Amino acid sequence: MSMMDMVRDWFAPVRGRNVMPPAIRAEFMRGNRGVVFGGWRPALREAADDVGASWDLAAARTIDLIQNSGWMAGALDQAVANTVGNGLRLKAMPENELFGMTNDQAEEWAQLVEQRWNLWADRPYECDIEGRRTFALMQAAAFRSWFATGEIWAEIPWRERPGGRYGTKVRIIPPHRVVRRDDSLRNIAQGVRMNGDGMPVAYLATRKDVLRGTTEEYEVLARDARGRARVVHVYDGMPGQIRGISPLTPALQVARQFDQLSDATLTAAILQTVFAASITSDEPTEEVLAGLLTPQEQARLAASGVSPWDAYVQAQSGWYDNATIDLGINGRIAHLFPGQKLELHRAQHPHSDYRDFAAHLLRELARCMGLTYESATADYTNATYSSVRMATGEIFQITLYRRAHLIAPFSNAVYEAWLEEEIARGGIPFPGGLDGFLANRSAASRAIWRGAPKPQADDLKTAKAHEIWSRLGVMTDAAIAEELGHDIEDVYAQRARELAMRETYGLPEAQHQGITGNGDPNAADPAGDSTNP
Repeated sequence: MSMMDMVRDWFAPVRGRNVMPPAIRAEFMRGNRGVVFGGWRPALREAADDVGASWDLAAARTIDLIQNSGWMAGALDQAVANTVGNGLRLKAMPENELFGMTNDQAEEWAQLVEQRWNLWADRPYECDIEGRRTFALMQAAAFRSWFATGEIWAEIPWRERPGGRYGTKVRIIPPHRVVRRDDSLRNIAQGVRMNGDGMPVAYLATRKDVLRGTTEEYEVLARDARGRARVVHVYDGMPGQIRGISPLTPALQVARQFDQLSDATLTAAILQTVFAASITSDEPTEEVLAGLLTPQEQARLAASGVSPWDAYVQAQSGWYDNATIDLGINGRIAHLFPGQKLELHRAQHPHSDYRDFAAHLLRELARCMGLTYESATADYTNATYSSVRMATGEIFQITLYRRAHLIAPFSNAVYEAWLEEEIARGGIPFPGGLDGFLANRSAASRAIWRGAPKPQADDLKTAKAHEIWSRLGVMTDAAIAEELGHDIEDVYAQRARELAMRETYGLPEAQHQGITGNGDPNAADPAGDSTNP
């Protein structure tokens, strides 16, 4: 048989029907066939369109969860404590070569800037337009706003006050006050007016007049004529996004399911507790319930005319004269009326699988919030030293990411505006004065923002690791101090002051020994090798 005949036979009609072999194709997603992919056909749209369509409802649901869920509120507090803590501290890092400072001059200048910054940032009267928060509290409020809505909005207005030194102020703006309206004629998308490059140049917002009870819309420029920021807008997301959306949006369904699971389990447990005893009887319900009463109570019930079955009540009352059922007296054994059966039930909720399933839901919530399960729930039941250390190390990278890309941009914009005012006033010297600063704004205002160090499951083991890396010459004092949340210059300066004080008071110099007490890295670990944290 020729090859052509074989092909014809393959495609020949079979029993009156043309049966074609399934097409063999190399495709992703199995050619969109089957139960899973067949009905799964989401629309592919711009990220900005998805955010615009879902922002209001997502923000409202997230805020409702934060306000009414103890788990969410507590986990958010933990996330704020991990990321912001007592406030991210300014470390000025000017690019001094661009404006003619030596390294020593730049270090001295940076120390002066940090001292002056703290004077401004620690006084609500100076830094907050409302006079309520320190800058550290504004950092925390900005981070909470990002968790709830996916955005940080702030204005940097100018307001001089009696008794104050500075005019630079900060106003944290609730994101829902920024208009989410499109106007193609004015090149406005979701309340953001952009230029031809897509860079924001102005924003539409609303302000509330408390005295008159009205709301008015206004437009504010992103920067003034000299490049000073007037509005700070920080968010994280996909390319093409114009506004942010809460990072908790993917977990809203899970959070709701957890609440429903808890409510249903509690309701079932309460019902089983209330109806812990049941009577099986062929008699009417009223008569059976009368059997649970004392003879005196039955007599009063019959006298009141409530029960329509007087004859049965009298017979049953006579029976229970010597056999009273009283569930309120421990240890009472009753002989029931013929045809009746009393059963005592024990609560069957929570079910044996409840804890595992609830933990599964909480793990998903914790993962979405950038927390470990143990940190979010304070449940360290099955945790070991190794598991806690590994989980903390991975999650801490998320903390560093949020500090660098959410809190730092907000803080840098404010710091830059404050530094411009301080140099313009002459409080901080700068080569070339204000003009020199404006020409080198980015280089002069370069800074990093330090927060709390990475949590350690075992400080002794961490210290031993630092000691070994330092002896091997692969880890510097600055790196160790950075990991512990300290500035090496501050550490050295403080140690020098303490050494001078020891000499003043005639005290011997402190002896710095090894971690094990005798400096021997091979000595036994006095804490043992327990794997539990």
